[in-house]
Amino acid sequence: MSADPDEELVRRVGAGDPAAVQTLVARKLPRILSLAARMLGDAAEAEDVAQETFVRIWRHASSWRRGNARFDSWIHRVTLNLCYDRLRRRRELVTDDLPEMVDPAPLPDASEEPRGIEQALQSIAPRQREAIILVYYQEMSNIEAAATLEISVDALESLLARGRRALQMILVRDGVHD
Repeated sequence: MSADPDEELVRRVGAGDPAAVQTLVARKLPRILSLAARMLGDAAEAEDVAQETFVRIWRHASSWRRGNARFDSWIHRVTLNLCYDRLRRRRELVTDDLPEMVDPAPLPDASEEPRGIEQALQSIAPRQREAIILVYYQEMSNIEAAATLEISVDALESLLARGRRALQMILVRDGVHD
């Protein structure tokens, strides 16, 4: 594996260098926010996840060592894990707080308002969504995305193919055209 472009910067963060922390945040924050926003579909939650991601980096930077994956893959994995923690909590809240009365208002007709790609992403399987976001939005190579997801490149390509098909079906069904 070639040298990690973030290795020296992470070492400086671990040593408590405030300028390194500022540089790392400036370098990584836009991509981390984008990843979290696409995974969660909520900008405010994405900001919380990004903040927690950087807190974890700050806490663990001194012990991080280049291994099987680059630092960029590791930070994406941390962000994805935090997103899944939030998504799990959402499911728990939904099932714990069932409404006492049914809302008598008619349900919106899905055909009346086409859904965009961001909404469609929220409708596909989580692992497919992860793969698509990492490759197409985070612009990772298949090798980097597979390392981030801790799967083989073949498994990643399978997720991408199934995810693209699922998105296409949703977008065609909802009448969304490019």
